[in-house]
Amino acid sequence: MLRIAMLGSGFIGRFYADSIQGQRSKDKIVSIYARKEVNAKKFAEDYGCEHYTSNMEEAIAHPNVDVVCIALPNNVHEDAVMLCCKHKKPVVTTKPLGRNGAEALRMLKAVEEAGIFNGYLEDLVYTPKFLKAYDSVKNGALGRILWAKSRETHPGPHSDWFWNIELAGGGCILDLGCHCIEITRSFIGKDIKPVEVMCWADTQVKPIEAEDHAIGLIKYENGAIGQFEVSWTFRGGMDLRDEVMGTEGTIWINNFLRTGMDMFTTGKGADYVAEKAESNTGWLFPVGDEVNDLGYNHMFTNMFRSIEEGKQPQETFYDGYVVNAIIDAAYKSAKTKLWEPVNLEVWRGQEGLSKASNLVDYDEDNYLVKEEMTHYGAKKLILKNKKTGAFEERILE
Repeated sequence: MLRIAMLGSGFIGRFYADSIQGQRSKDKIVSIYARKEVNAKKFAEDYGCEHYTSNMEEAIAHPNVDVVCIALPNNVHEDAVMLCCKHKKPVVTTKPLGRNGAEALRMLKAVEEAGIFNGYLEDLVYTPKFLKAYDSVKNGALGRILWAKSRETHPGPHSDWFWNIELAGGGCILDLGCHCIEITRSFIGKDIKPVEVMCWADTQVKPIEAEDHAIGLIKYENGAIGQFEVSWTFRGGMDLRDEVMGTEGTIWINNFLRTGMDMFTTGKGADYVAEKAESNTGWLFPVGDEVNDLGYNHMFTNMFRSIEEGKQPQETFYDGYVVNAIIDAAYKSAKTKLWEPVNLEVWRGQEGLSKASNLVDYDEDNYLVKEEMTHYGAKKLILKNKKTGAFEERILE
């Protein structure tokens, strides 16, 4: 059993609590911190916490606390992490790790110098569908990964601080792009270095200083491309989709909308449908097990088992730092309209990779461009002569 201090009693803190005291059930939130004591008290009552406080350090230093879970606004992540380092408490934190790469790097260095366990709570790389797809990619079902795309769009976040660029650190790129970047990075290979980013971003709808819509491309050292599409302007709920393309296959994933359960209602008896759902009437798309389908169960199981077994979890502060560095390049590119380099002061993956050869031998004289079966029953080949470069169409009866 692990005893947890939860920092934050809001939307994400309650999602985390539902998971922590759900699947494994033996783990327990024993201390809750919220900025307002009334909120901490209500959370404690709802989840049976023995201790509540409006003093962050008091919650972290509580003698019964084994691990600290940060579910706070972006601007106080660093303060919370430094207190965990001071009291030598293992720490897991919600995404993004920091508001920028420099902030994330300071947190990474701090936890490693303190020698404490650190976990990055990127739930969308723990969804059941992602884990299944990732295993297929890892086992070579798609061949060499060429392109990975992730999309997260919805009408906007729940809390007021998200809309404040100083507190949040950015708009939808930071809020949603952090998910998409780590998803595509995982499929391409987390040991493959991201080298540069091209990004378009704009504020199309919301009356805010940050961006509410963005599309970006991330170029990796081996020639693979990651793509993210993020928006706070999408109408119709929350759209979470991923695509992976390799030399030997393709995977499409729909994590939230149109996942197999459709329901029509006039509104009688319908209340909460799913996260970011905009209506409770008409045709609706409820999510079967929201906490599980969003990856929280598998994420906390991985984190807590890793603590118990004395090993690193799937996602660490280092991963959060790399994501923040990519996001920094995306923001710069959105302003300059140029490909911008990803600046990684710390890189722990492969070095000096180059784009793999795309040449496939057909025979001694030709490369194979394409092979297909026609509608009239003949097998067609497109070949390229190795010496002359000429293309040839060949029919095999």
